[in-house]
Amino acid sequence: MNRNKKRILFIILAILFLITSTATILYSFGWRFDWKTKKITQPGIFYFKILPKNARIYLNGRLKKKTDFFFGSALIDNVLPGQYDIEIKKQGFYSWQKTLEIKKRQVTEAKSIVLIPKNPKFTEISTHIKNAFFSPDGRKIILQETTATASDNSKQTLNKNWSLKLFEIDKNLKSQLIEGKNFLPKTQKVRGKKTENVQLADLKFSFDSKRILLKVKFKKNIKHYLLDINNPTESLIPLNFSKQNIEEIYFDPEAPTKIFILSSSTAEAEPNKKTKTLSKIDLNNKNIIFPVLNNITACFINQNGVYYLDDSGFLFKTDFSFKNKEKLNLKPLSSKTKKENCKIKAFKSYLILKQGNALYLLEKNKPLQKISNSVKDFKFSLDGKKIAYFDDHEIQILFLEKNYSQPLREKGEQLFLTRFLKKIDNLFWWTNDYLIFNTGNKIKIAEIDNRDKINIVELVSFKDPQIFWNQKNSKLYVLSKGSLFSSEKLLP
Repeated sequence: MNRNKKRILFIILAILFLITSTATILYSFGWRFDWKTKKITQPGIFYFKILPKNARIYLNGRLKKKTDFFFGSALIDNVLPGQYDIEIKKQGFYSWQKTLEIKKRQVTEAKSIVLIPKNPKFTEISTHIKNAFFSPDGRKIILQETTATASDNSKQTLNKNWSLKLFEIDKNLKSQLIEGKNFLPKTQKVRGKKTENVQLADLKFSFDSKRILLKVKFKKNIKHYLLDINNPTESLIPLNFSKQNIEEIYFDPEAPTKIFILSSSTAEAEPNKKTKTLSKIDLNNKNIIFPVLNNITACFINQNGVYYLDDSGFLFKTDFSFKNKEKLNLKPLSSKTKKENCKIKAFKSYLILKQGNALYLLEKNKPLQKISNSVKDFKFSLDGKKIAYFDDHEIQILFLEKNYSQPLREKGEQLFLTRFLKKIDNLFWWTNDYLIFNTGNKIKIAEIDNRDKINIVELVSFKDPQIFWNQKNSKLYVLSKGSLFSSEKLLP
């Protein structure tokens, strides 16, 4: 080989060395060649966290990875920038699909994916059910059962009587609590035991799930009762201690032998003006200890304290001694707002005021913020960082705190989720990132991640359903046509 050939070979090898070494260095620093754009670029990363575990992840139809057994997560690196069709599959579950974008040197996350089971099994718990009430601890259900009994006169129709049964979820055990005829005077009990004119208007559990408040509607009036569900035969206590009209009764979280009664009255001088008073009742003596709040419009009591709206339009929070009062809003509500029927609900540091169909949010030392003019109901998320509110056909989300996970959300951001033709009746948070609700006869689960399309699944269909999601045991309860059903466990 002559000198010129050696020189040419050396130059070629040097060029190849420079190319390969440069490519190696670029590769080690994360640079890749994109054959579509014919450019060198830096790839990004996909990160997924999925329930249940061992799910398969597809990118543009090609299987890329399975989530790990311990955490249900998967990281897919060296993904060139661009749009990718993601599909996540697991046998027995609906797939999750979304188009997500990878940007150079960035991580695209989807950390709250929950795959929804196909054709979940439902078991009938009980029949002849008119209503069902679920305890705060998620372990008890009070069932209002109806039965038909023969009338004294065979030519007449059957009498429909009702009773309350306690269903203990953990034990799968049903027991008798009280019958509707127990609320009748003794003379009426003897004559045919008819309960057509005795109706259960409402039932409320205590904070410890051991007692219930009963609102019973008679033909001409309404009466209230307290019942200890652990000793139902001897503990029925009438609560009509006040001559005023009782509007609401609350349990005292600190004292089982005391309750609060919100009552209303009208002054002779101003018959059109209604005055509300919150009184404390000692159940041992069966008398009013003292009125604790006067001239209030609305009230809400939980284990953190007492929240109330007074006639001047200011919202307050106080402890159960009623000595330490804290004003919550800087400016009073308008006279138009405070005159209409208002309801208060508090969770963590947030307070929601519902006035008619309008919804307001109040944060400490901040002006009252109007969320919507048309709200049927609302629910705090399980972590208290979001509110889902809805009317007959639309669901929207309000973010109470900044969300740093993708998709990023600012505090106070409002998200229109979706709209349905059928009316929305019941709604619950399935997880912190999914909702479970029914529209007409169809029960659905929807994510709140609105990047690309929203994954919505029709879980099951029941005739005229009333639903309750029990977070304690991850089961869905459905009351349909007088029968109460329980699903299998819907979350891992």
